[in-house]
Amino acid sequence: MAERSQYEELARQISAIGAVKRGMARELPQDCPPASAAVLMLLSRHGEMRTSGLAELMAIDMSVMSRHVAHVAERGWIERHPDPQDGRVRLLRISEAGDRLLDDLSERTALALERHLSDWSDTDVAQLNALLGRLRTSFGDCRARGPHHETTTTAP
Repeated sequence: MAERSQYEELARQISAIGAVKRGMARELPQDCPPASAAVLMLLSRHGEMRTSGLAELMAIDMSVMSRHVAHVAERGWIERHPDPQDGRVRLLRISEAGDRLLDDLSERTALALERHLSDWSDTDVAQLNALLGRLRTSFGDCRARGPHHETTTTAP
């Protein structure tokens, strides 16, 4: 098991990832904020779903999700249609325009990473991918459960 100081440094490094995320967001078109890109990516990956399903996947409140959905719908990047099992509910799916935009976003992101990591070896990039995937796996699906507070008691 790693030393506590290593976990403390890891926590600092994870917090600093915000700068990387902001840099990646600057690569997006001005009318496509990161949340809109996330909506498109999730619909592309998971297929059509309700707004509530998207809110759960993004771990955000329905009112916030509704604004994100309205934004992408206004731009024609998604389509909404009645749920055949419950006509009161709308299902969302990515449109052809949304697919084209997502392809463009993927290209922009890959080029930005390639540019910023140009001095990294293929092995380094593969190792980072593997370690980040392992980190996500270790945390599991954080959306499915509430905050985890472990209490530790030590005998004097």
